[in-house]
Amino acid sequence: MPQLPAPDYPADVRARLEADAREVIARYPDSRSALLPLLHLVQSEEGHVTRTGQRFCAEMLGLTTAEVTAVATFYSMYRRRPSGDYQVGVCTNTLCAVMGGDAIFSALQEHLGVGNGETTGDGKVTLEHIECNAACDFAPVVMVNWEFFDNQTVESAKGLVDDLRAGTQVEPTRGAPLCTFKDTARILAGFPDERPGAVGASGGAGPASLVGLRLAKGETGAARVVHPRGSGAPRDGAAASRDGSAHDPSPTEHLSSHDAPQDTAASDPDHPAGPAAEEGE
Repeated sequence: MPQLPAPDYPADVRARLEADAREVIARYPDSRSALLPLLHLVQSEEGHVTRTGQRFCAEMLGLTTAEVTAVATFYSMYRRRPSGDYQVGVCTNTLCAVMGGDAIFSALQEHLGVGNGETTGDGKVTLEHIECNAACDFAPVVMVNWEFFDNQTVESAKGLVDDLRAGTQVEPTRGAPLCTFKDTARILAGFPDERPGAVGASGGAGPASLVGLRLAKGETGAARVVHPRGSGAPRDGAAASRDGSAHDPSPTEHLSSHDAPQDTAASDPDHPAGPAAEEGE
């Protein structure tokens, strides 16, 4: 059966959103370019992009609802069903996964009693696994409403979601203070964050992420080399001093314990891989 047209917003909500939408649309020479921020705007109203929100965007921009739906369903940042006040995303991409992200995600599912993309009964936390957060030197990373919580463990992640559900104030490792997902969506729509000190708060990449930039600028310098966490003294060839302490690296050494040489099948004498054979040999 075809769906009936989506209901409109109540008159007062519609008037308020129209005023905000016109402000957003005025920033673009082509009104269609305002679709992404308008989707954030309607998401800030109900916590996800509803059919009513898609209809509103279509009417404001002179598009069909099909055109709006195609965009809203393409990007994962737009929620398609009700979600919690706090979107807790656990990075399960390669580095975070091997550093503990998979274990954190599994533990949080059991701890919260929800699956991927599901929300706790109190409406506070939506849990999801997400792809790379571009913060590999802080792995494993958890994000809450797109704010960073770095170097997490199973226990610290459990404590984090417990505090969020209890209403306890939590501070990101770096970046602006937390706000609700609806408030975050409004900021992403392009409206100012009026919380005291929020705009001045920032969080940058770590030293390992900036190595390439420093090398491109011809800079050398303050980078420090440490052995992997919990590994004790480094092996021969590992990028750390013989006593396991941090030291200034030479140009040939690795600047992060994450990219230091590791034993592989090709390099481990106890498990030699042997030469690769051509097809048919």
